[in-house]
Amino acid sequence: MNAIITGATKGIGKAIALKLAIKGYNLAVCARTETDLQLLKDELAQYNVKVIALKADMGNKDEIYNFCNEVKSSFNNVDVLINNAGVFMPGSILDEEDKNFEYQGMVNVNATYYLSKYFGKMMRSQRNGHIFNICSVASLETIENASSYCVTKTAMLSLNNVLRKELAQYNVKVTAILPGSTLTASWEGTEINPDKFVQPEDIANSLYSILTLSSGVNVDEIILKPLNF
Repeated sequence: MNAIITGATKGIGKAIALKLAIKGYNLAVCARTETDLQLLKDELAQYNVKVIALKADMGNKDEIYNFCNEVKSSFNNVDVLINNAGVFMPGSILDEEDKNFEYQGMVNVNATYYLSKYFGKMMRSQRNGHIFNICSVASLETIENASSYCVTKTAMLSLNNVLRKELAQYNVKVTAILPGSTLTASWEGTEINPDKFVQPEDIANSLYSILTLSSGVNVDEIILKPLNF
């Protein structure tokens, strides 16, 4: 089985990469930092799976498609695509710079569109596959001081739903995962008890559980929130 994970070197993406490698999946992973990619590749080496680790900025269309082409040349088929890369830039719409909205839109929405379209066509031809989009509770709720993030994550969920509708007839599954506050690098320095957060491993375990379900069922979306934040 071959899986693709964007933003794979930290937090949720890394937890998913480790989970799938343990389960025997070959991986194609990307991130913006070469050194982080090499560290992840070294960590995954113990699981004896094929790992393609490529530097790619999901805010750059050319780099996205270069990544897609490299993966296609290495994998004859793609079983799982996980659109995990995302960016959060706090602010209000009326006061933020235009570039904040534009960059979040590129990473959170456009990159998901390009990757899902590219590998969705492969899955359509294969007549199997599974796309996971790591959205957010901000896809459903308006979060204070996260205006553009909410807009782009809502658009990401809408894209997820369109993909699910279009690909279902080809036996390709599409699932949105909507985490609440998750203990990732974005919370570094917080004084909140770490046990109060959703853990990256919770998301990885949930995703893998969905992958093990029978062929005739699709999980449309799953929401994971802290119990008492």
